[in-house]
Amino acid sequence: MQPQPAETQLAEPAAPESQSAPESQTMEELADRVWEMQEAEQRFYGLLEALGDLVIHRDREGRILYANRILGELMECDARELFGKSLTQLGINVGVTPESASADGEHLTSTDVSIQTVGGLRWFSWTEISLRDRESGSVSHWAIARDITARKRAETALVNARERAEQASFAKSRFLATVSHEIRTPMNGIMGMAKLLADTKLSAEQRTYVGAISTSASALLALIEDLLDYSKIEAGRLELEPQRMSVRELVESVVELMAARAFGKKIGLGCHIAPQVPDTIVADPGRLRQVLLNLLGNAIKFTEEGGVLVTVAAVTHEGKPALAFKVDDTGPGIEKDDLARIFQEFEQADTSSTRPHGGAGLGLAITRRLVDAMGGAIAVESAPGEGAAFTFHVPLVDPEGASSEAVLALKGWDVAILTPHAVEGEALAMSVRAHGGKARVFDGEKSALALLRRRKAGFDAVIIDASLENETGDLLGRLRRKGLHAGQALTLIAPTDRSRLTKLRANGYSAFIARPVRDRTLLRLLLNAQAAESTAANEEAEGRAAPGDRGGLKVLVAEDNEINAMLARAALSKAGHKVTIVSNGRAAVDALAHPARDYDMVLMDLHMPVMDGLDAIVNIRLYEEETGLPPVPILVLSADGQEKTRQRALAHGATGFVTKPLDPDRLLSALEVHAAA
Repeated sequence: MQPQPAETQLAEPAAPESQSAPESQTMEELADRVWEMQEAEQRFYGLLEALGDLVIHRDREGRILYANRILGELMECDARELFGKSLTQLGINVGVTPESASADGEHLTSTDVSIQTVGGLRWFSWTEISLRDRESGSVSHWAIARDITARKRAETALVNARERAEQASFAKSRFLATVSHEIRTPMNGIMGMAKLLADTKLSAEQRTYVGAISTSASALLALIEDLLDYSKIEAGRLELEPQRMSVRELVESVVELMAARAFGKKIGLGCHIAPQVPDTIVADPGRLRQVLLNLLGNAIKFTEEGGVLVTVAAVTHEGKPALAFKVDDTGPGIEKDDLARIFQEFEQADTSSTRPHGGAGLGLAITRRLVDAMGGAIAVESAPGEGAAFTFHVPLVDPEGASSEAVLALKGWDVAILTPHAVEGEALAMSVRAHGGKARVFDGEKSALALLRRRKAGFDAVIIDASLENETGDLLGRLRRKGLHAGQALTLIAPTDRSRLTKLRANGYSAFIARPVRDRTLLRLLLNAQAAESTAANEEAEGRAAPGDRGGLKVLVAEDNEINAMLARAALSKAGHKVTIVSNGRAAVDALAHPARDYDMVLMDLHMPVMDGLDAIVNIRLYEEETGLPPVPILVLSADGQEKTRQRALAHGATGFVTKPLDPDRLLSALEVHAAA
């Protein structure tokens, strides 16, 4: 309602005869001011009417004193008809600001208000100022509201689009996980059965064919995994899962995982983690493991002679504390012009049609993306014929257990290392030197004898690669007869050397160290010769020397896939274990949730009918808690190698996690580790 100014014509009053001239002038000035005020009021309300925004003036009780035409149009009535009504009566949910809020003279509020109209729901950005009159003390409220319906609709559309995108992303995630599982399951059968077949009596021609099957299956699996990872990254679903993790355990487990591949090519594989590296940090272990596997797998693939060395050190990178992971190889090297592009998608150092190694060129591109996501950086140094060194840095977040107390634990020690694998020998020497000792590496008997001829050699310890020993195992004895003096002798063994342990111990070795060597294992064995002898004797007695010498474990395998179950049974039975197969989680619970159970180990598949693996583990652990039975070790078998899947299984009570495709050697190693724990 628009108040109209009075239309009174102000005629000049006739001055009484008694009025003086100054009084007549004052009346004229007053009339002019009244007229100006009326004109100003008309211009003010005219301006409010011309605004495209809604304007309302209310009294202290919330009754409308004035509303411009916009509100009238919304309510489909004349604006003057709204005089004296409240906003609540009009269906507008805007209350009255309490008078106490404008105690200082004024109070400003702002909110978004919806108004239901005949044309649909409309939204307004409502700003209101409450004013207190200085003379009367009364309060009134002026509001201006701008139509933001289009913006609200856009926001709603954006929210809906985001929700649809999240649902689509979740669907893609489930699809990729399903595809990964469905691909890995038959690949597990192909690779596992080829491995078992290779251990049977075959002709040379048949062995060649089986080797081709294994090689092709491994290449296909690696390609599939790269494509799945790349599709996740391109879909923007690269999500980090930072958590507290052990750097040393992760790196050494990755190196041990790749050891069989390196030893199969008869190249060395060494690992050195500086003592100053923290015991634990906060990072994504799954992504960090993936980066290391990619770099180490590439290094082994391209190295035909020499070996690969993995080192980890605590450094300062770009002014901030970081961990530096370095993978050195003695491969063919990379041309200078190729160094920059090898981190691009679908690029390879050798793009010729005659290149000796295949691949889609995604491994390093994925690696770079992962390192970038972790806030790090990756670089490579290489030259043709000089190998390659890949280094990546990740931020050192919340380190714990960083200590230099053990740095001088070997101070004054002198250690001789005899091995044909220069890379592994150097890794051992780095470990000895990092703890304050001296170490010399010899490539074999001749180089060691050359030192003995020059002077009498006395060492606190000598470490000899078992591959240098002949059938009689007399190398250590010959060196001692030539003047070698050593406080203790240790031998380096590969998995294929375990059957020789009895003879090696009989020839004077106090302990053995499994390749690839863990830093802390080496330090422990060197510092305590008695403990070393005890450890070696115990490990040999437990059956590490030869699987057939032990009674074997009673293993329950819960696996619904017949081929995978057959593979597990064959691998475990061949190693001397007694195997029982069940096809679902409910059957596993029935076999384990009673006092008469008689199993030493459980292999539990995650995805099974009737009851899945996680539910089965929970039921088994609950029964053990209720009855006081000791927890039976449960290793989860899964084709889903994502870190969140691994952590979820462990959180449900699993003891360990083994990723499919199953490698019989890896499976047996996992069994030994967890059975002895």
